[in-house]
Amino acid sequence: MAIGLVFNRIVKKFNLPNVTGYIIAGLIIGPYVLNIFPEDAVLQTEVITNTALGFIAFSIGGSFKISNIKAIGSKVLVITFLEACVASAFVIAALLIFGFPAPVALSLGAIAAATAPATTLLVARQYNADGPVTRMLLPVVAMDDAICIVLFSILTSIASVIANGSSLSVAGMFLDPAREIGLSLVLGAAVGFCVTVCTKAFKSRANRIAVIVCSIFLCVALADKFDLSSLLVCMMNSAVMVNFSKESDKMLDCCDRWTPPLFLLFFVISGASLNLSVIPQIGVIGVTYILARAAGKYAGATLGSAIVKENKNMIKYLGLTLLPQEGVAIAMSQLVTTILPQYGEQVRAVILSATLVYELAGPLVSKAALTKAGEIKQTKRKKSAVKSG
Repeated sequence: MAIGLVFNRIVKKFNLPNVTGYIIAGLIIGPYVLNIFPEDAVLQTEVITNTALGFIAFSIGGSFKISNIKAIGSKVLVITFLEACVASAFVIAALLIFGFPAPVALSLGAIAAATAPATTLLVARQYNADGPVTRMLLPVVAMDDAICIVLFSILTSIASVIANGSSLSVAGMFLDPAREIGLSLVLGAAVGFCVTVCTKAFKSRANRIAVIVCSIFLCVALADKFDLSSLLVCMMNSAVMVNFSKESDKMLDCCDRWTPPLFLLFFVISGASLNLSVIPQIGVIGVTYILARAAGKYAGATLGSAIVKENKNMIKYLGLTLLPQEGVAIAMSQLVTTILPQYGEQVRAVILSATLVYELAGPLVSKAALTKAGEIKQTKRKKSAVKSG
């Protein structure tokens, strides 16, 4: 936390997003540079990163108010589907064109759909971004993971058949991801209703913070126990609360007051876990993945925005805010080492290297895009600097 705060001051001198400073701080103290924070210590922080992701998902779920969804309508579904699927298609096509094995192309294509909600949310909050692009961005990155789970299950099943010559399972392709998504949403809704009831019983800020923290810990623990998506469970928790509780705005405010140190820790640890030694290993396949995914995210978001007849700012800038990629992508790359052991290490090296690039460049590109869209104002930026000082 201390090194994160130091680099928060440093990056402000260069007018860079806080998250960039946190990640650089983690890289420097991590096992692959100064080794002040060694690899075994990084491995022991999984409970912090999982919990932080739960709070991030909870914050994003707060934007799923029915009134807001009605205002956006089906547009968010079209844009999310296209930005995720086009990114996957671009990566798969590019890797196949360059002659890489189909199982590798399919695995990396599946992971390409994932976007990092944590980075996106922190940049939008730091600069008090507000406007059509920001309001569309948050539900898009929230729903992105649901689509990514389905794509990952389908494409890795096909990759496994190609690599091992096994039979293609309908259950593995469709029923398993449907179960994971469905049960995650049901569990999250159940916890969300409990939180809604608690908002009537507990009125003080201290008690409400305790209720929220308890609910998110519970969501993360149950999701881990039953092999569900903690992101979807926590997101559904807050989505139910904001639609059924009249006190939801106050509850979300309580959450926002509690989470900044946790997010700081999350990004410093994320930076420490980025292995610089894998960069020389990736070569053409890594560069192809990074460029093809970026092009696919932008093309898919642009196409989706044009199809639903959004304004020019949405068409031009939404895709640029979808580049960051971290936690979910890294977790999926780890799963590939189990599903496709013969290709797993290569896939993991590509994803770790791409994560390093996206997490350093992504916040800068997101900030620039939101500024160009007119949703980060100079006066708001100064206020944010005062608040975070």
